[in-house]
Amino acid sequence: MPPFFPGSYPATRLRRPRLQPWSRNLVAEHVLRPADLIWPVFVIEGKDRQEPIASMPGVVRLSIDLLVKRAGEAKKLGIPAIAIFPKIDAKLKTPDGKESWNPENLVCRAVAAVKKKHPDLGVICDVALDPFNSDGHDGIWLDGDVLNDATVELLCRQALVQAEAGCDVIAPSDMMDGRIGAIRGALDAAGFSHVQLLSYAAKYASAFYGPFRDAVGSKSALKGDKKTYQMDPANSDEALREVALDLAEGADMVMVKPGLPYLDIIRRIKDNFKVPTLAYQVSGEYAMLKAADRNGWLDGDKAMQETLLAFKRAGSDAILTYAAVDVARNLG
Repeated sequence: MPPFFPGSYPATRLRRPRLQPWSRNLVAEHVLRPADLIWPVFVIEGKDRQEPIASMPGVVRLSIDLLVKRAGEAKKLGIPAIAIFPKIDAKLKTPDGKESWNPENLVCRAVAAVKKKHPDLGVICDVALDPFNSDGHDGIWLDGDVLNDATVELLCRQALVQAEAGCDVIAPSDMMDGRIGAIRGALDAAGFSHVQLLSYAAKYASAFYGPFRDAVGSKSALKGDKKTYQMDPANSDEALREVALDLAEGADMVMVKPGLPYLDIIRRIKDNFKVPTLAYQVSGEYAMLKAADRNGWLDGDKAMQETLLAFKRAGSDAILTYAAVDVARNLG
């Protein structure tokens, strides 16, 4: 049955609770807090280095020493976790992405450094081959497609070295079939049953990823597209099947990516499964808001906060956003 809303005008005036800030806050149905935010960060080799990313205004790649410092600043603002993404030297990229399971790779060294300095800050690691793959794909590319099972075997190796480095949450973003169960089994067998799995369960073949590919250096290497393994934007029932499979295989949390164009997917997942559900405000979403702000078309801070609140309203428990530090600072 539809909900019953009692009352009628003039006895009922819905504007009354809106008149003062304190009463608006008192009756707010959803709240955005720094504790709801995860900060994705890009790491590079070197010392005391930072590189601006032209397509992501305000975002920079950081050397490990600067990343450790900035991670501490984020923690002080109440942000509970960061997600680390690398820009790998092109000379280290191969068709099989073997650098991804090198225990001394850039990601592993960054994880170890952050956890040593900030042991109580959550660290999330992406599991996919695209930063390490000379073909720019999330797995092994052959004859116009990505090999599913061969890729899953390599993802397990990647997950293990990240766990050994101290990663708290392994986050497979590759969209290979069966990878959650395989990674869960590999982690448990190696003594990492405490490490969490955050599945990019409903990741769409979206046009909103371009700036991220600039940031990790995979855009120019990408051959073809990712439509054979990432989801079709036309589909929503399929997202429920993906989530159900990943939960059955051992996922602790699930994610929808991108975020704002897929609020309906977030809502359906939360309503159907009632599990921790995250959203990723991806690079293209972030870049659009920043570009509009810089051109004076929007109040960027207000638009950013409104957008993130929309994720909460749709059912997100946490949000990955490149604006996490700025938003946390504005939230006070």
